[in-house]
Amino acid sequence: MRIIDGFKLREVCGESIVVPEGRALVNFNKMISLNETAAYLWKNVEGKDFDADTLKQFLLDAYDVDEERASRDAAAIAEKWVENGIVEK
Repeated sequence: MRIIDGFKLREVCGESIVVPEGRALVNFNKMISLNETAAYLWKNVEGKDFDADTLKQFLLDAYDVDEERASRDAAAIAEKWVENGIVEK
């Protein structure tokens, strides 16, 4: 997976928001708000290839969470990002 070119994480009024820039702006008509954990993951994979296991490892490294929960949460966020059109497989 990889974040689609043109999507950037910005802080707006204290919230982490994924916004389109340039060509991405033309075909994207919504804003995606990320919680603190999702923003942490985004920052760590920005500009890199990754998969759900990569996200899981970041969760395990940063949070007191068991591997099963980290795996479920990582798969869910990866799927949600793909569904929202901000990450490509």
